[in-house]
Amino acid sequence: MSVKQKNVEDQIIVITGASSGIGLTTARMAADRGANVVVAARSEDALRELTDEIRAEGGDAEYVVADVSDREDVREIAQVAQDAYGGFDTWVNGAAVSIYGKLDEIPVEEMRQQFDTNVWGLLYGSLEAAAHFKETDRDGTIVNIGSIVSDRAMIEQGSYSASKHAVKGFTDALRMELEDEGAPVSVTLVKPSAIDTPYPEHAKNYMDDEATLPPPVYAPETVARTILHAAEHPEREVTVGAGGKNMVLLGRTASSLMDTIMETVFARQQRKDRPPQPREEHGLDEPAGELEERGGYEGHVAESSLYTRIRQGRISNTVVAGVAAAALYAGYRAIRGREKDTSDTDEEAGSRRSRSSLRQTVGR
Repeated sequence: MSVKQKNVEDQIIVITGASSGIGLTTARMAADRGANVVVAARSEDALRELTDEIRAEGGDAEYVVADVSDREDVREIAQVAQDAYGGFDTWVNGAAVSIYGKLDEIPVEEMRQQFDTNVWGLLYGSLEAAAHFKETDRDGTIVNIGSIVSDRAMIEQGSYSASKHAVKGFTDALRMELEDEGAPVSVTLVKPSAIDTPYPEHAKNYMDDEATLPPPVYAPETVARTILHAAEHPEREVTVGAGGKNMVLLGRTASSLMDTIMETVFARQQRKDRPPQPREEHGLDEPAGELEERGGYEGHVAESSLYTRIRQGRISNTVVAGVAAAALYAGYRAIRGREKDTSDTDEEAGSRRSRSSLRQTVGR
């Protein structure tokens, strides 16, 4: 069914997990673009500060202190949106908690607690939003935040990966059911790659080393832009970041090889070479952070994703053609270079090898 989505500036947008990371970045970006926002999280101090900030800059926002693992709290979010704005147009399920460690070292009770937020919280939000859209006959959008680990499990984050697999399965099933009913609802699954948020800092960590993110790492704005694009343009699902997309594709085409890479590379890349810092708070048990969009990632952070912008049609055909032409030219130069190499005399080739050997010796 065709869904008539409004421009972001004309929308009321509900965002859970809005006190940090992707949720916070999306709330600020939506408000900057003129949307009215209803932000929800467990930290009242952070939410009050956020709504005050948005209002001071000329926007409009309401907040709801809510634990999405409690269905009554989720219903309260919808009720506040109804009372304040007469409903909502887009519902973003962004709340999630993380755990690092091997599956046999993490208490099962904590994995269940993680699922209560990551899976059941998202399920409650999606069902509440779908019911609202159907009952009011209002065209609307549900955006569920999955992950690249919705498609490919990550070592040392097994329980998180399992929860995001469940998110994908639920989202796909909900989309089909709503389409089958002819409900005016667009359902999008957004799958970020590694994002520079306080995710590692807020995680409960059972590893012997401090947790970090495996590269490549992208800025939270890349995800926020993707979410708001989905609020305006119906789409099934979109991956944020070519790095994550390549990992998923390799996992599908060469699963055993990807397993080996996970075991030998990704296990190490998620650890800093220092013991974990003692933390009194982490996101699993109670609110963590104070309006922090970014985390403490120490490597390069990509501020945009060309792949995702092309995938969502956010780049003009001229730019796409330019990128394609550059890639073709690079391939042409590589082929001509190989042809030239094969036409060289043995003496010239030997001379090049000698020069190369000398450079390597000096470089050492």
